[in-house]
Amino acid sequence: MKREGEASRRGLWRRLVGPRRRLRLTREGQVFLAMTVGIGLAAINTGNNLLYLVLGWLLSLIVASGALSNATLRGVSVRRRVPTRIFAGRPFAMEIALENRKTRLASYSIEVEDLLDGRPLDKRCYFLKLPPGRTQSASYRHTFPRRGVYRLDGVRLITRFPFGLFSKSREVPGADEVLVYPAVRPVALPAPRSPRHGDASQTRLGRRGEFFGLREYRDGDDSRAIHWHSSARAGRLLLREMEEEAQRRVVIEIDNGVADLEDEAALEALEDAVASAASLVIAYLRRGYAVRVVARGLEVPWSAGPSHEHRLLRALALLAPVSPSVAMSGRVEPGAEMVRVGPRAPASGAARAAEAG
Repeated sequence: MKREGEASRRGLWRRLVGPRRRLRLTREGQVFLAMTVGIGLAAINTGNNLLYLVLGWLLSLIVASGALSNATLRGVSVRRRVPTRIFAGRPFAMEIALENRKTRLASYSIEVEDLLDGRPLDKRCYFLKLPPGRTQSASYRHTFPRRGVYRLDGVRLITRFPFGLFSKSREVPGADEVLVYPAVRPVALPAPRSPRHGDASQTRLGRRGEFFGLREYRDGDDSRAIHWHSSARAGRLLLREMEEEAQRRVVIEIDNGVADLEDEAALEALEDAVASAASLVIAYLRRGYAVRVVARGLEVPWSAGPSHEHRLLRALALLAPVSPSVAMSGRVEPGAEMVRVGPRAPASGAARAAEAG
């Protein structure tokens, strides 16, 4: 019963004063507080009524500052809008939306900072005035140095309103996972190889040429090529494949084997190889190739189009170093072009190997 009573009192206190807030004296606040203490000591020692009047006025400013800053932070909610594509080493804009749920009071001079693993990022958004019942948006620019998943824990609201004497803040929970793609850079692709004599039947998944066959529909494929009659009979979507003059498939093979996970140089070389692979993925897909990526413990099958680009970049963003004893996934694809990248690749970051088969 005693614990229940304490819990109910804590709940009542939270409803009255709102979420926990942090208070920090600013430089101006330190000067103001020192002046207040000095005048208070002088008033006590001298008994001067004028000094007591000034002391009361200074103390009332401190009380008013606390009440008004509490009112500014109360009733404010935050939403974060994460960009869909973030690349390592490239600045992006993160949008923050503040909503003032109070019906009569505006909120003034609010700074918003994102929290990453409990620590604030180096950029903030600033809102001068947030009218009651309104929502405003602002954005900040940030750069993540490496690929991978970053967890944003929440946001911190900070205000120095009204007099700048205190910096009062409260944290608003709101976890988001941010996927950062590998760094990309311009790459020069080799010219498409010309078909050899007797190799005229090599194919591309396109819409030109003679009918070649049927295969299952994949995300990113052209829906106009769906063979509806065969799809109805098979109970799944089937796509027509057409022959073309030139080969338009490429396999990007990345060697993510690292013998010593404590070797910083080897890990940095792997990051450079992943960046090269991501750059090649984007370049080949935008040239119209169907792309397949294989690594040790990873295989992303053939496909093309924007959705496949996202799938490949996500796989590369999450690609982890493994032991070199882990075998390469997938199988050799006869007739396909192949590009190999890895820590042991040449200095260019990508070596075009002889075609498989």
